[in-house]
Amino acid sequence: MEAAIIIVFIVGYLAITLEHNIKIDKLIPALVMMAISWALISLGIDAFPQWFDSANHGLVDGFTALDHENKMHLMEETLLHHLGKTSEILVFLLGAMTIVEIIDYFDGFSTIKSFIKTKKKTKILWIFSGLAFILSAIIDNLTATIVLISILQKIVKNRDIRLWYAGLIIIAANAGGAWSPIGDVTTTMLWIGNKVSTGHLIGYLLLPSFICMAVPTLIASFLPVFKGHLEVDESDNDKPKSKFSSTMLFLGLSAIVSVPIFKVVTHLPPYVGMMLALGVVAIFAEVYSNSKFSLTVIDNEESAEHAHHSPVHHSLSKIELPSILFFLGILMAVAALESLGILFEFAITLKETTPMLGTELHGEGVSDLVVLLLGVGSAVIDNVPLVAASLGMFSEPLDNELWHFIAYSAGTGGSMLIIGSAAGVVAMGMEKIDFFWYLKKISWLALLGFLAGAAVFFFTRTLF
Repeated sequence: MEAAIIIVFIVGYLAITLEHNIKIDKLIPALVMMAISWALISLGIDAFPQWFDSANHGLVDGFTALDHENKMHLMEETLLHHLGKTSEILVFLLGAMTIVEIIDYFDGFSTIKSFIKTKKKTKILWIFSGLAFILSAIIDNLTATIVLISILQKIVKNRDIRLWYAGLIIIAANAGGAWSPIGDVTTTMLWIGNKVSTGHLIGYLLLPSFICMAVPTLIASFLPVFKGHLEVDESDNDKPKSKFSSTMLFLGLSAIVSVPIFKVVTHLPPYVGMMLALGVVAIFAEVYSNSKFSLTVIDNEESAEHAHHSPVHHSLSKIELPSILFFLGILMAVAALESLGILFEFAITLKETTPMLGTELHGEGVSDLVVLLLGVGSAVIDNVPLVAASLGMFSEPLDNELWHFIAYSAGTGGSMLIIGSAAGVVAMGMEKIDFFWYLKKISWLALLGFLAGAAVFFFTRTLF
């Protein structure tokens, strides 16, 4: 039965990886393999030789001696435990996504476009890379990529040049998401799972992540494509700007940034703070919306579009629900493998057979090479299940350097392929970026940045 569950997982994983080839959204195989895996566990519960207790990070003593009823009860408790941990992540993401959509409802991100005055290609490159690095740490790398490429499309009219900018935005966004607990789904998973704390995460990874962004951007600055000046269309004012756009931008970003502070002060799970942040932003959104749309003068297209919508309801209708369900499916499918002790055994084998590279990570002797390979692997396959698997494989305590290196590798390694990160996939869709074009033009820059940042991490980890 274990073999059948592993086969289901591998087939589902391949379907997720090849979603662009088989034309099936990755949400579908994720949910199917989750349901089938747990169904097989339920049907074959008496045949399994062991059971992994996630709460205590160890195998259950005397599992084989339990009768069928007790085994089923244990399985239900484990399933509920994993559902609770997964739901914490999903509710957190729902809140963050909704706040970002509320900001967009008021055209808040247009404020960023107004800051860009230069026409020099290299300056624009550094501005977008810097914005991607900072914004992704606040509103997550996926959303930052969407926002910045949308702005890029209004500033850079030449698509051939724009693709290069988009490639560097992907690298910078993934680097920026790695050092913030709210910057990337995988980092958020480690933070909510009490593997990393905000202060140590920033301390360990801010400099490596910055180097991961700066090295490719610096090299790209000397490439011929970024020489000279852009032809900027100054007349691009196709969408009226709300008078509350700047206010909602700073209010929304401040609310999201306050969530880690709320967690430190109250010791409550992060999703509680995110719901508070959403509530505060929603209050202002409703107040500003009522005052705006009650005016005698109708505000052209913007009012026509939003006049009959509550900002919160409108924003909730625009969030990426398929992404939320995908995370549910993949995290619960990995939880099935963890519960059977498969990941636990794999971790032991990995530690015993992988040669050491450089300094050995503290704790249980996990090789640097293992984590670097995890980073490379995140470029080929989705980094969410890789990090989910690592949560079940390793049992190091809070703020052990292993978790921070995993956060860096999984967060930035995906930049090496266009399909290796959520930021890359969304950019691929928005700009129709060819897989092999990215592989030829951008991947080597991402690899150099990844390795340079990893080298800096080997230094920063000695400071703690």
